[in-house]
Amino acid sequence: MPYAAYGGQSMMVSYANETMSHEDKLMSMRGNNRHFTRIVTAHELIPGHHLERYQSDRYRNYRRLFSTPFFVEGWGLYWEMRLWDLGYAKSPEDRVGMLFWRMNRAARIVVSMSFHLGKMTPAQMVDFMVDRVGNERLGATSEVRRYLIYSPLYQIAYMIGGKQLYALHKEAVGSGKMTEKEFHDAILHGHARPVEMVRAEILGLPLTPDFTPQWRFADPLPIPK
Repeated sequence: MPYAAYGGQSMMVSYANETMSHEDKLMSMRGNNRHFTRIVTAHELIPGHHLERYQSDRYRNYRRLFSTPFFVEGWGLYWEMRLWDLGYAKSPEDRVGMLFWRMNRAARIVVSMSFHLGKMTPAQMVDFMVDRVGNERLGATSEVRRYLIYSPLYQIAYMIGGKQLYALHKEAVGSGKMTEKEFHDAILHGHARPVEMVRAEILGLPLTPDFTPQWRFADPLPIPK
């Protein structure tokens, strides 16, 4: 794990330890600096995965069977975008940290899909993350190890799921149909399901036995200024 991660009752934080060389210790500290980890904390804990897990244990947990990274990781990434809108970054350095993760998310899609399509080797993936994103090489190497064992769509699920929830927020809250609290409670109390089903449930859209996905949402990502 090159960065922080959440696992139920554990918050895992990658940091320098005595078994590492001094150079690698410094590299780990640079890759996990305060401004980079500020948004990671929100993604992993509250309002991200920890809140998500807390609610899923209490509401409709039988839907756990339908859990996908589009919903789970989409929720975490949605909050990265929502918190950007709400001014979560308190300094230019915080903004850079948030934008680093935005770029990292996009690069993850490129390298993971390229690997699974046979167009990139692991070494090329590491080079891409270092040269195009600015990852520390030790961190990039650890990241790539994770990509190799995840499903091919896992990394793209962050972005697509997050964009779907962000677009749904604009549709439901931006239109005045729901308050922020009503919107977020409806998502979490409904537990895991495809985001299009989240939309149908929240907006009261009719569903038929032969229903097929048909929602087409505009690219709603907030543009950094």
